[in-house]
Amino acid sequence: MATSPEHDFLSHAALRIMESASRSGLFGYTEGQRKLFDFSCDLKKDWSKVVVGQTLWQHGGDGIDKDLRTLLNERDIAAAVYIARHESRLRSRFAEVTQSHLDTPLRDRLSRLRVFWVPADFKTGDEKSEKSTYDSLREEITKDLLLHVALGGLTPQDVQRFAASRRPGLPLAILSHVKKDGYRNHRHTAKALDVSLDALRYETERLFIIGFLESESLQGGIYHVTDSGNAMLDICSRLRDYLNGNLGQNNRNAEFEHICSLLGIAYPSIPITTRLLGKDAEVDLQDPTALLLQHVAQADRDGSVHWPGPYFALPAASTLF
Repeated sequence: MATSPEHDFLSHAALRIMESASRSGLFGYTEGQRKLFDFSCDLKKDWSKVVVGQTLWQHGGDGIDKDLRTLLNERDIAAAVYIARHESRLRSRFAEVTQSHLDTPLRDRLSRLRVFWVPADFKTGDEKSEKSTYDSLREEITKDLLLHVALGGLTPQDVQRFAASRRPGLPLAILSHVKKDGYRNHRHTAKALDVSLDALRYETERLFIIGFLESESLQGGIYHVTDSGNAMLDICSRLRDYLNGNLGQNNRNAEFEHICSLLGIAYPSIPITTRLLGKDAEVDLQDPTALLLQHVAQADRDGSVHWPGPYFALPAASTLF
């Protein structure tokens, strides 16, 4: 089926945005097979999360039903993206179609759907219009898709609560220990981390409440690190790179900085020369970013964390020959 330049631009933009975000070092990116879709990719780390998408631009509201069925019928995907022209009749038709699926077996799959509306007057060939549309999509896709899919639903509130612990480094040490060695019980873990039982119990319960640890029991017990907990570990590992001057060229990583900004982590505002530890620490106790960096610095000094390395996708086999 013939497509318009706008349709092609928007489909390609979605892939560019996700590929660019992967340069943060928080996950890998591989373009997938399109099959029935306008675009598809696989976001990878120690998991694989497939994202597929359709773009609605030329055809009218009658095509929405087919598009959504195609997206929702696909199994084993983490998210279904729909990029559509913003018109009242299309939004109305979209609402009707999604409502009609509430009483079908596809009901449970609606939560995977992510919809991004593009102004109806968008035209390719206008550099200013293309940039504005791309930047707007980048912001929305990063906030509403990548934070939920690749970063386990991590929120600014999660980051603030995590950073608010008054035991620098210990929450990171607990997450790292549980991920690497598992969690048998409070006493065994306290001994392994060389901390008091009360401190260990308190911080573990905090991580459970925040949602960085999960257990089959509502009262806790044998814990596992959640997707958002793993994302917090990955982010702190990149922040450690920043403090050590190894984040990237000139200690910069624009994609990582953008993701952090959406999570309320303004790490560039704190120079790496800032004293984060000791009696003369220059830490604003009201600044979640400063507190988070203090956690990272303390855990790094203690040697208590197995820091996840930055994730870079291996080159496709076709590029090796």
